[in-house]
Amino acid sequence: MRVFSGIQPTGAMHIGNYLGAIKQWVAMQTTGSVYCVVDLHALTLETEPALRREQTLDAFASLLAAGLDPSVGPVFLQSRVPYHAQMNWLLECVTSFGELGRMTQFKEKAERQVGHRVGLFTYPVLMAGDILLYETNQVPVGDDQRQHIELAREIAIRFNNRYGDTFVVPEAVLPAVGARIMDLQEPTRKMSKSVSSPLGTVYMFDGPADVEKKIMKAVTDTDGEVRYDPDAKPGLSNLLEIFSALSFESPVDIAARYQRYGDLKRDVADALNAELAPLSRRYRELRSEEGEIERVIDEGTATAAAIAAPVYHRAAHAMGLL
Repeated sequence: MRVFSGIQPTGAMHIGNYLGAIKQWVAMQTTGSVYCVVDLHALTLETEPALRREQTLDAFASLLAAGLDPSVGPVFLQSRVPYHAQMNWLLECVTSFGELGRMTQFKEKAERQVGHRVGLFTYPVLMAGDILLYETNQVPVGDDQRQHIELAREIAIRFNNRYGDTFVVPEAVLPAVGARIMDLQEPTRKMSKSVSSPLGTVYMFDGPADVEKKIMKAVTDTDGEVRYDPDAKPGLSNLLEIFSALSFESPVDIAARYQRYGDLKRDVADALNAELAPLSRRYRELRSEEGEIERVIDEGTATAAAIAAPVYHRAAHAMGLL
């Protein structure tokens, strides 16, 4: 059983990244796990090279601080393994224009980006290659990535049917709760690294006072009834989802304990601070030891490349490349 997932180094990690993905990665990590920072994907955004390097180191430190153990399974940098870019081209040649045009995230991001880049359109194929290179069985992802996993499955099945049994067909694994943490100020929009919302986004390494301030100012509603109802009460339900992901209780059961929004918010803030404080300490240690991060990258990259190489060559041979 192999588990694979990756995250972009496009800004500070927030609790949506942590509760919806990284926390799940840590829980699922075994000797068959492969996790990476997908820095090639981040090239779809215009970023100064020096900042991109810092964001990449930040992303690695965040994953390690959250509890990923590189001695259990490789944690590596996508761009250091050339088979990702090579596999991307093979798979682009078996993927249709129409399939990519239907990607919801492309439509949403294209509306915000001036001058559409080809990479923004085709990166779901690169993502499919990331997954298929490692003979992945399960991909832990947030709800917004479900469509991309479906595309990876379709590409794998099509390739196998056309060229013979080559790829494992992966499955998405979503957390029971916390799969889609919403912005605290705009609870109909997903919390995001790329769309800044100062009071709406709680970052993994925010200080206790900032966490409390953001949670206490979170948008709710005016009817005063504490209940889990994402359609009618998106802001309050988002707080219940956050609390549920931290406490492993259902949002409905949590809601039944509260009569007032303020009491719920205070307890959510306390639970978040208790979860994030040790992560923040470890993150600061790692960022002061960049040599340790580079060591993890080098070792993880070597291990990942050894896994990916035979899969790439098998696919290239199946397509008739010498």
